[in-house]
Amino acid sequence: MNEKAYKAMNFAGVSNIVIGVVVAVVGVAAGVLAIVSGARLLKDKKGLTF
Repeated sequence: MNEKAYKAMNFAGVSNIVIGVVVAVVGVAAGVLAIVSGARLLKDKKGLTF
């Protein structure tokens, strides 16, 4: 019975690590995209005339 609990805890730990890595990668990618799009907007702002 203890072995079953150990395997379940092991699976939960591994899945939490995998989910954490995926969330970190998605967060970094979203941050890079936000910085790039913001820089592009600032660059294009110079060409606007009203």
